Amino acid sequence: MASTKKTTRSAKSAKSAPATSAPSTKTASAKSATAKSAQPAKTTKSAKSATTKTSTAKAPTAKTSTAKAPTAKSPTTKTATSQTRRFALDPAALPDGAARGFPITPGWTGDIHEFDPSATPGFSGGKKEGQERLAECEDALSSLQERLFAAHHGTADGARVLLVVQGMDTSGKGGIMRHVVGGVDPQGVGITAFKAPTDEEKAHDFLWRIRPHVPAPGMIGVFDRSHYEDVLIHRVHGWADEAEIERRYAAINAFEQELADSGVLIVKVMLLLSYAEQGERLMERLERPDKHWKFNPGDIDERAQWSAYMDAYSKALSATSTEAAPWFVVPADRKWYARIAVQDLLQQALRTIDPQWPAADFDVAEQKERLRATIADAPAL
Repeated sequence: MASTKKTTRSAKSAKSAPATSAPSTKTASAKSATAKSAQPAKTTKSAKSATTKTSTAKAPTAKTSTAKAPTAKSPTTKTATSQTRRFALDPAALPDGAARGFPITPGWTGDIHEFDPSATPGFSGGKKEGQERLAECEDALSSLQERLFAAHHGTADGARVLLVVQGMDTSGKGGIMRHVVGGVDPQGVGITAFKAPTDEEKAHDFLWRIRPHVPAPGMIGVFDRSHYEDVLIHRVHGWADEAEIERRYAAINAFEQELADSGVLIVKVMLLLSYAEQGERLMERLERPDKHWKFNPGDIDERAQWSAYMDAYSKALSATSTEAAPWFVVPADRKWYARIAVQDLLQQALRTIDPQWPAADFDVAEQKERLRATIADAPAL
């Protein structure tokens, strides 16, 4: 996946909640508007990683209007054959040995500091074993994704997966896109990186820019940052008051329940990085000319708000981890572990859906005979 180059941003707070959804480690660049109220065909592994396209979307300033956002155009759909099935990722269903991160149970009232950013929950091996595991499981994940696409793409009510990835700068979101999501057929994946808002987006509810990027049936959708920016960065910088933040929590829960009811299995991952590890990764970007393009001076400004961000994450996880859309805190100091954890969670999501190869809608024996006739009567070259 091609990485999106960061830009320096600054923002002014408005009378009430703007919904600029700049990355949670950066300050958004535009002035915040005043809120009115709160198929796949098989490809080679190298092609898979190289050709997955990333779209970018900019976050709006939030209103709390009830008008629905426009939705993405649906492809021509096959006739629905059954009622929409509802799916949810059950942490208890993860197999022994799965790198599961730390599941956040609904009603959790803890603190993000209780989790060790260097831990490897569920996995007993080291870096070498983890890297081997990542490579070994790539084919299994790819096969599950192909079955999902084959079984549900183009249907009116088919299953799909939404992977939400949140984390501080340098937490490894880009590595997840390249090494995990990049291991499946790019035709069955849509990646959206949410950036600063356009003027049009600022005029709408904060979820308005999200809805068009909800995955279609048979697809895996990936949010590289997401609607959660509007309850993280806005809390840290005081761009929304407590009442508005609470309204957004409720709106997010209702939105995610709506998605689950329509056949979307939601996987939400918070990549947990330590303050010390982030410092080392930022320094590496400064010391290596080939990484200067990844660095933004604003990263250091946001780093100064570390404690406020950790508090914002704790509150967001507590308020929005539900049965329909649970959070998983994935330790990210060890990049190899974070990658296999997200890979294992994606595999479990697809196993939960259990997509099956669709039956042929033609007479297989008849088509074999027709093909044999063409082979027997092959023209001379």
